[in-house]
Amino acid sequence: MTAVKPADVDAFIARPDPARPIVLVFGPDAGLVSERVNALVKASVDDVNDPFALARLEGEDIAADPARLVAEAQTMPLFGGRRAVWVKAGSRNITPAVEMLFGAPLAACRVIIEAGDLRRNAPLRALCERAKNAAALPCYADSERDRERLIDDEMRAAGLSLKPDARALLIPLLGGDRAASRSELRKLALYAQGRGQDGKQVSVEDIAAVVSDASALALDDIVDAAFAGRTADLETQLGKMRTAGTAAGTLLFTAQRQLAQLHKWRLAIDEQSGFSLDGALPPAQFRRKRAIEAALRSWSAARLVTAMADLAAATLQARQISELADTIAERALLAIAERSRRKAA
Repeated sequence: MTAVKPADVDAFIARPDPARPIVLVFGPDAGLVSERVNALVKASVDDVNDPFALARLEGEDIAADPARLVAEAQTMPLFGGRRAVWVKAGSRNITPAVEMLFGAPLAACRVIIEAGDLRRNAPLRALCERAKNAAALPCYADSERDRERLIDDEMRAAGLSLKPDARALLIPLLGGDRAASRSELRKLALYAQGRGQDGKQVSVEDIAAVVSDASALALDDIVDAAFAGRTADLETQLGKMRTAGTAAGTLLFTAQRQLAQLHKWRLAIDEQSGFSLDGALPPAQFRRKRAIEAALRSWSAARLVTAMADLAAATLQARQISELADTIAERALLAIAERSRRKAA
């Protein structure tokens, strides 16, 4: 088997194995697939703009003429040097064309196949995973550690750093697509340059002003659904969280932060100090006003303090039993939603 483990893909990209000149890059994260394909292409030729060094083929074309792929892979560069063939797989089956490559001498040519999400039993994936001279590189949504590394790389390149609370807020907003995540980080870096006290630190306000939810998963929506007692909506949002691979610790941190804010606002309301949610919410959070109002109607300051203790206990338990962290976090949020729903009823 020559399937490369997800954790080893970056090492392969950094130093491609010459014994495996046929490389399939596939997965549900289209941005990450594109990024890794481009990195492989740059590592395989001296000049990506030289049409004699880099041949670009569409899957539909080689599906109609399978022999064309072998012919391109065996063509010698006009002026010498290294050569690569970049294939963009489409809807048609290119497995016969790729299979013809395995018995052909490729000399100094690397064939890079860019594909979408392939099931484990998809013919192209199964073929490349079995072949000794091929490598199959899966590209799945970034883990929390991947997102942290991506943030560090982009901020370092921009000469910036993140405040701890800004870092905690930013991590769950990334991850669904590598290209989208990188774009959001570069937009954030451009916005944050020269702002703040020293112009070098990114704040929560900077993130709220410019960062979109690149993973299509808004943790704030999960927390708002819980405290507003919308159990059905919460279950749907938790399903999205599981799909996106969001860490339980990140969800619990977001819930604790919102809980502390709700407690502060509830106290202000109880003191009859002329508190107005319109003045308390930053513009980027105004879409959440109705959910927050519902939460403030359902929760007294005393009940919020009890919820703080419960969430703190859940956070500790999730850290102690990491294999059950997702279940613990979900149960904690569902318990909050149920208590809020009963109070509202």
